[in-house]
Amino acid sequence: MKIAGLEVRRVERCGSTNSVLLAEAPASPVLLVAGEQTAGRGRRGRRWVGAPGDGLAFSLARRIRRPLRELAALSLVAGVAAARALRSLGVARAALKWPNDLVVGDAKLGGILVETRAAGRATLAVFGIGINLHGAETLSRRLRRHVASVDQFGEVDAESILLGVVTALAAAIDAFEAEGFEPARRDWETLHAHAGRRVKVRLANGRSVTGIAAGLDRDGALSLRTRGGLRSIRSGTVRTA
Repeated sequence: MKIAGLEVRRVERCGSTNSVLLAEAPASPVLLVAGEQTAGRGRRGRRWVGAPGDGLAFSLARRIRRPLRELAALSLVAGVAAARALRSLGVARAALKWPNDLVVGDAKLGGILVETRAAGRATLAVFGIGINLHGAETLSRRLRRHVASVDQFGEVDAESILLGVVTALAAAIDAFEAEGFEPARRDWETLHAHAGRRVKVRLANGRSVTGIAAGLDRDGALSLRTRGGLRSIRSGTVRTA
């Protein structure tokens, strides 16, 4: 697979593709694809679970020149790119759960972890994406929650999925660098799985907030319409109420 302006590397096995690229801090864009991750990570340090061969796991490292205050929206930018690519490849109901999940209905299809480091006058951003290709039933039983996989929606061509998602991601990052988050914010709202639905958000302090999902603020925070009015949520775990 070749993508202009991007160095592509493949490894059979590694701990975490994000960790490898963060440690290396490449000066030019690099895509690292792993056949298996032994220490794959999700948001808040959670472990990314998947059997070898059943999922697609990769990270894209890229230096970005935008104000630091805008970078919290990068996982949302990546989500839009991935969901659109998956839809074009046959997963017609691929959608987004705030802040960083790919879903079909209420079943998780994939996850996104974006990590950043200072890199001189720029910021090194590493975009890690995991997508379930096979094994939804087994994963659902193991994790005791609904999980989706690409094979439920047609034939799986892992290379086509990788090429489609990475190409869309690279273009989305270009657009973010040129225009900021606003264009992607509007696109994200059209793909929001919980738009207009009642949700409960568990906050980092253990408390919960319930309200109607009302889109995103301009910085990417989730906007909830609660009994007390609109509330911006910048960190939390979303569940349908």
